[in-house]
Amino acid sequence: MDAPAASATFLLPARSRFGAQALPPLFAKALGRADRTEGDAGERAQLLRHFDLLPRGWPVAAITRAFDANDAPLSAWLRADPAFVRPDINGARLLACGDALRLDQAEADAFVSVLRPLFGDSGMPIDAPRPARWYLRLPREAKLPSMASPEEALGADLFDHLPEGPEGRRWRALLSEAQVALHQHPLNAQRAAAGKPPVNSLWFWGGGVLPDHVTTPHASVRSNEITLRALASIADAGGVDLPARFDGAGLFDLRSLRDLRALDAEWVEPALSSLKSGTLSSLAIDCEDGAQFTFLRSQRWRFWRKPTKAFDA
Repeated sequence: MDAPAASATFLLPARSRFGAQALPPLFAKALGRADRTEGDAGERAQLLRHFDLLPRGWPVAAITRAFDANDAPLSAWLRADPAFVRPDINGARLLACGDALRLDQAEADAFVSVLRPLFGDSGMPIDAPRPARWYLRLPREAKLPSMASPEEALGADLFDHLPEGPEGRRWRALLSEAQVALHQHPLNAQRAAAGKPPVNSLWFWGGGVLPDHVTTPHASVRSNEITLRALASIADAGGVDLPARFDGAGLFDLRSLRDLRALDAEWVEPALSSLKSGTLSSLAIDCEDGAQFTFLRSQRWRFWRKPTKAFDA
């Protein structure tokens, strides 16, 4: 008996990120015939459609710590990523964070060295196992603040995303002291001379403990993004680099794509061809804005449906 055909899923950014680009004809035709559903928008909601975490939550710091080091189950974790903020009349706005700062490991270690006394004395040691990902280690029972991811807060006022009340005052005080230490670091002058943004703040986010279980229906996950790769690794679903073009079943992370023609030529057309031949049983497209499309071979009989005029229609 033949094994059932496999399925493929493409994760895409919000459809608005493609702007006013025209849909290629084959893609437009297939979209017009596809089944469509709507889900919640945002990165967290999108990824949680494909991964089940127990207990429920979104402890990104612990998940990526498991990918970066071998000590994630021992503690609670909070990301304290390097950041560049610019003061303005209303406060200080987040302009860059993590990978966007282009730090090397030596620079990260040098910056973290001036922060160790501050956070160590507060009972939350800081380290940087990767240049763009810094962590605070806390007891597993610690109550951690809920804060927005850097992507959600880019361009926003830094202090709008810190917790309120007595606990909020603690984190605001820690952040202010960290900003003073980082601002005075001589490496920032060297970075400015090289045309790189300074590291003058931190971004706290993603707090929690490592989930007891992470599962996914996908046998393989292909991505270049750390959170998704870390989730896939914990779920024993691979979590390897994204290929240059479609090459079979699995979950493919295409959220960095902005060119509809490239998406069509390198991913959609080959996948639809596999669907037509029976190599794939289904193709799903999941967009970060919540729109989801399912493509099946039987939809070729929906000849009365017109092609979709615009991807975000």
